[in-house]
Amino acid sequence: MYTAVPERTPPAVTPWEATEKRLWMSDTALLMIDMQNSYLADDGVRDALGWPPIWRLAETITACAELLAAARERQAPVIYSRSVGSAAGPLGDNPRFARLMQHRAGRLPQVSAEQQEWKRQIIDAVAPEPGDVVLDKTQASFFDYTELEPLLRNLAVSRLIVAGLQTNVCVEATVRAGLAHNFEVAVPDDAVSTDGPDLHHAALDSMRVLYTEIAPWRELLAPDAPWDRAFTTPDYGRNPHYWTETPSNTER
Repeated sequence: MYTAVPERTPPAVTPWEATEKRLWMSDTALLMIDMQNSYLADDGVRDALGWPPIWRLAETITACAELLAAARERQAPVIYSRSVGSAAGPLGDNPRFARLMQHRAGRLPQVSAEQQEWKRQIIDAVAPEPGDVVLDKTQASFFDYTELEPLLRNLAVSRLIVAGLQTNVCVEATVRAGLAHNFEVAVPDDAVSTDGPDLHHAALDSMRVLYTEIAPWRELLAPDAPWDRAFTTPDYGRNPHYWTETPSNTER
């Protein structure tokens, strides 16, 4: 499903500011991944499915809101993904996920249709604005079975900033797909999160090895940002002790 919010009026800036920001962001799009009310819901569904709370959720929402404002100021395209169920119902689900739902069916609380619709919507603090685009997706990667790639090609985008939730799931899947489609990709490490710091940092390291640019969002949007630390920094920018065996990473 495609939702286009009506065009917005560009912010008032001086000609010099407008030219510099437009040149810098003219080939860059911000992908905001799955920032939906389902992460705020206290209906017990995540607990029933064995999904822990999102680590630093409030801070991540704040960072995403600031990143969105900065991207819009620079007139970069902003494209949201919204995770939804398959139109084919359970027949369209991944078999493993279908088995999980079947196995946990007796534990899942009843959720009204109105609550389900609310959970599907984007969180108010990071809600789309006029000129943004919202695309529904049914898979982890934003590229799978959506109109994202033709949209990006038509916008002449070659660089992606991928933010949102969750670092090791839909963010990483989208990053890997973007790289496979020959986009240059960056991830703001302060505007993504998942259910625990270990998974978050491990996913960031996995993406670093793929030459994804990982940095705080303000650094990624700086006019002089080289986006080259992944291949100019020892160990791809990872902690140099990442390979050291310790009881915490060898005893499972």
